[in-house]
Amino acid sequence: MTTTQVRATCPHDCPDTCALLITVEDGVATEVKGDPDHPTTAGVLCTKVSRYAERTYHAERLLHPMRRVGNKGEGKFERISWDEAIDTIASRLTEIAARAPQAILPYSYAGTMGLVQGESMSARFFHHIGASLLDRTICATAGFTGYKYTIGATIGTDVEQFQDAKLIIIWGGNPIASNLHFWMRAQEAKRKGARLIAIDPYRSLTAEKCHQHIALLPGTDTALALGLMHVLIRDKLIDDDYIARYTLGYEQLKERAAEWPPERVAETCGISAEEVDNLAREYGETARRGEPVAIRTNYGVQRVRGGGMAVRNITCLPALVGAWRHAAGGVQLSSSGSFPTNKQKLQRPDLLKQPVRTINMTTIGDDLLRDTSAGFGPKIEAVIVYNANPLAIAPDSGKVMRGFARDDLFTVVLEHFQTDSADYADILLPATTQLEHVDAHSTYGHLYMMANNAAIAPLGEAKPNTEIFRLLAARMGFDDPCFQETDDQIAAQSFDASHPRAIHFDWESLKRKGWQKLAMPAAPFAEGGFPTPSGKCEFYSASMLADGLDPLPAHIPPYESVASNPALAAKYPLAMISPPARNFLNSTFVNVTSLRATEGEPRLDIHPDDSAARGIEHGQMVRIFNDRGSFVAKARVTPKARAGLVVGLSVWWKKLASDGKNANEVTSQRLTDMGRAPTFYDTLVQVEKA
Repeated sequence: MTTTQVRATCPHDCPDTCALLITVEDGVATEVKGDPDHPTTAGVLCTKVSRYAERTYHAERLLHPMRRVGNKGEGKFERISWDEAIDTIASRLTEIAARAPQAILPYSYAGTMGLVQGESMSARFFHHIGASLLDRTICATAGFTGYKYTIGATIGTDVEQFQDAKLIIIWGGNPIASNLHFWMRAQEAKRKGARLIAIDPYRSLTAEKCHQHIALLPGTDTALALGLMHVLIRDKLIDDDYIARYTLGYEQLKERAAEWPPERVAETCGISAEEVDNLAREYGETARRGEPVAIRTNYGVQRVRGGGMAVRNITCLPALVGAWRHAAGGVQLSSSGSFPTNKQKLQRPDLLKQPVRTINMTTIGDDLLRDTSAGFGPKIEAVIVYNANPLAIAPDSGKVMRGFARDDLFTVVLEHFQTDSADYADILLPATTQLEHVDAHSTYGHLYMMANNAAIAPLGEAKPNTEIFRLLAARMGFDDPCFQETDDQIAAQSFDASHPRAIHFDWESLKRKGWQKLAMPAAPFAEGGFPTPSGKCEFYSASMLADGLDPLPAHIPPYESVASNPALAAKYPLAMISPPARNFLNSTFVNVTSLRATEGEPRLDIHPDDSAARGIEHGQMVRIFNDRGSFVAKARVTPKARAGLVVGLSVWWKKLASDGKNANEVTSQRLTDMGRAPTFYDTLVQVEKA
């Protein structure tokens, strides 16, 4: 028996981007484990990825190209050859492109976070065609936009520093489920005497293990951050020197914050004024003692109408108290802005010869149902889905289903399994998993460039995304040399080796070692140097004003709440959020039997007061509904959901739910205040016994 160990990288949509070691025996991957030498992975993997071999060798892996033989949505297919599949797709796309190239739309996201298998050859292909662009907003663009207005780029506290903080605020995240290696650092800080405070409408696994949990109403994080500013300024718990040297607009901010005393914040957020006062004082007094205070904010805060502003308001706090002076102080939303990723070479936007429209992936339900018009452009005639499962993850799911069910829509899906979206494909193509192809990775939770080596040969007839788009480009006669580049040649262009942060980047060396840390200062903004137009942390943002936004931190209420829409709230009185289930990652891993068995079945957490008012008992099936749709789940009566809130841990494949539906039946296609992102957690519903 020949045994080897191969260096790889976790490809999934998670901040941790773990370094993997794959044990291969006679060509078969027998073990997937974390690299003990990688400083953030430290040999530890989440439950999901530790079972990655189970997913790769799953009995239901797609191994051959297939053509639909039943009605759309039935999931009936017959096997065909690769030549037939490529000929069919190329012929259909060539015909559409000859008269209306923008009628072709890619739909992809973070099924892999790889720079090669994500958006490289695929982007080149669609740019060459002149297809519609996809606005990939479904996860983080609201928060990114608010953060960038304030800080200048998504650069923040290095996760490897958090263990030295004396106070850590975990705002809008559940890192036990979705950021395990940050949680390990937070636990180390806790053992060293740090205080951990969770801000979250839901008492998550993480909130349960913090010293304090502040359960505010969904969509009110903007107001809480303003209240903290109010108390910090009122009680002189600010760093005057840091503010004078390294910030812009303090006097205007001071006036705005004065409008938000703790009593007003308490009423808006559904918490007590004492919680606001005490949190601000603890944050400010710890910083005043010269001790590091850190905020780990996550994407939960920005999936509401005011989501971009929420992140902006939170991001102002470290500069107010001078937290950036310390390596273990400041805030982290994402580290992605630290990476000098070479998107121009990877994606080749220069191949796009004329301006084209952009379709927002969040509004795909509406857009697939639009006809040709002067304002919209040509009706969408073809969708190529890869690294995504829109039938499960896009909001207002009933409309998404109706759009993909159109008989005149040509749909191609590249997949590992027959997902909800795959059931609507005309041509279904088998894609390789991370163990079967080469890739390069940046990250959004740490500061290492990462390499993925292919550990095993592709199973069946599966092909990497890159190879599929190479074949299509060749069949359609694309002759630019970029369409002949190998995956290794593409990966070698992933990072700008001339950039000081990626100094000495070399793809062959990275493949051998597996990872290389960026050259970043330990405390990136200790002496200012923010990548904003002013070079300072911008409490007042002229860029926001130019973009038609309030240039100062503000409160933006949810679309759906008592405060903003009392008539709707009378009809649908419960707020609903749908954060990730611990054993799923978006809709990935839902079909892995061992993980789904742990989750059990779709559940809805509901507070005892709200269940009693509806005659609902623990374990009963309930129907959750609003004007957009409905789904059913098993009630779990628990105080983890604050009164007035229900929580549907997600995202289940529809076909694996008893009613063939999931939580996105009731979510909205409305967009955030900035960043054009979805408002998944800005949802009112009613609940009744099923």
